[in-house]
Amino acid sequence: MTKAMKIAIVDDEKDMRQSISQWLALSGFETEAFASAEEALRIVGPDFAGIVVSDIRMPGMDGMQFLKKLRGVDSALPVIMITGHGDVPMAVEAMRIGAFDFLEKPFNPDRMTELAKKACHARRLTLDNRALRRELSDGSALIQKLMGQSVPMERLKEDILDLGQADGHVLIEGETGTGKTLVAHALHAVGARATKKFVLISCSAYDEATLTRRLFGPADEDEPIPAMEEARGGTLVLEDIESLSQTLQARLLTAINDQGTPAETRIVAICNLQEQDKTCESVLRPDLYYRISALRIVVPPLRQRGEDILTLFTRLSDQFADEYGCDAPQVSAQEAAQLLQAPWPGNVRQLINVAERAVLQNRRGTGSIASLLMADNDDSRPAMTTEGKPLKEFVEAFERMLIDNTMRRHKGSITAVMEELCLPRRTLNEKMAKYTLSRSDYL
Repeated sequence: MTKAMKIAIVDDEKDMRQSISQWLALSGFETEAFASAEEALRIVGPDFAGIVVSDIRMPGMDGMQFLKKLRGVDSALPVIMITGHGDVPMAVEAMRIGAFDFLEKPFNPDRMTELAKKACHARRLTLDNRALRRELSDGSALIQKLMGQSVPMERLKEDILDLGQADGHVLIEGETGTGKTLVAHALHAVGARATKKFVLISCSAYDEATLTRRLFGPADEDEPIPAMEEARGGTLVLEDIESLSQTLQARLLTAINDQGTPAETRIVAICNLQEQDKTCESVLRPDLYYRISALRIVVPPLRQRGEDILTLFTRLSDQFADEYGCDAPQVSAQEAAQLLQAPWPGNVRQLINVAERAVLQNRRGTGSIASLLMADNDDSRPAMTTEGKPLKEFVEAFERMLIDNTMRRHKGSITAVMEELCLPRRTLNEKMAKYTLSRSDYL
């Protein structure tokens, strides 16, 4: 085990508590003993980093009542019940209510250790998945790369959480540079297969013979295990699924059908088709398309994400400024409007490039964001989207970015921000609440 999990032992008999505690401690677990259910409930709460072992027959709150209480506290908390002779029907009822398992006295200590290991493994998976889900909703760790609070991005995060917990195959579509591969990683990370293998294959990176061996085998001595075998029980991501030949499409469909339901290996297909007159549905054989698109995610283009564009640009330029040891460029209202109006054909990937070049320009004291957008557009003027945006959206996006930048620069000093922006305290508080900015994020 990577880390000892805690086992709460609840029994009104002192000798039994000590006996179980000593045995489990010798097996590598951290234990804590309680003489009553009431005492244990003061310690065991939601996200308790361990499991519970409890006697059924106890004075006061008995084991059955205790189990029901624990189910109300955390329905996924594994509880192993200990029963005396003749209490097996009660133990079966406990299993129906939600107990993990039960042991009948006198029990085999090795059986106790085996059950504890299984319960702790299940608990660790539950807690890891919860932590990953929190990271996704909070926009931290891996999911920071899916930054943004626009309606399309909030919907995308909800889709990832929902479909991540499902077990069907998934089709991810979207324009180039939107982060489809990152979405595939996130789907795997928040699902039940998170601890299993994640294998990614680019279908356009190999010729047909090599791709056939790479996916299905037999592999040469110098080649890795075939991907379908390597990803068994986990997730296999197929980038550029549209580039598969008809022969390989048929082979993939056969492999998927042979798995049965639920699928042994989850297929996440990424379609990067950019041609206007073609779709993923039109280039894949219908039976394969419908098998892999039962669950579908469309990653939104950057131009539809409103003020997320300014948030991303600010964060990226700060990161590059730290990397190059210089100041990040200050974005004017005009430049903010240009960033919001740009069509961003390369999406987030293009924005990353623009942010890095803006930092390098700023270090030299030359150039402007407008010039970078013009260079990307190969035109004499900054490119603008044809999607109309109301003035209010530009003003609010710029205002949020300005307060955000100033708060970070002054490390959350409200007084300094008020002075620089010439805002009274009440007005600043109202605007921070409006834009969901919290002072604690800048300290």
